[in-house]
Amino acid sequence: NYKAAWYGRTVVQIDQWKPSSKTCSCCGFKLDILPLSVRAWDCPQCHTHHHRDQNAAKNIKAEGLSVLAFGECVSGAGKCSASNAR
Repeated sequence: NYKAAWYGRTVVQIDQWKPSSKTCSCCGFKLDILPLSVRAWDCPQCHTHHHRDQNAAKNIKAEGLSVLAFGECVSGAGKCSASNAR
């Protein structure tokens, strides 16, 4: 965190179990199964083509911005709280 502070950045903790790779960053559709060997996929709902890591990065960024905007972290696992947002 000191490096982030050094560069004027904020570190935000999000739920580590959030399915960022298998959730469509365009429409929010979540695949039930996405094996690690699958590096790209097409959303069956909006037909957007996703590269696994780029899609995950978009979802993680959106979640972090949401935490910053609303001041809280929502987690299905119940492990993330407002005090975890940094």
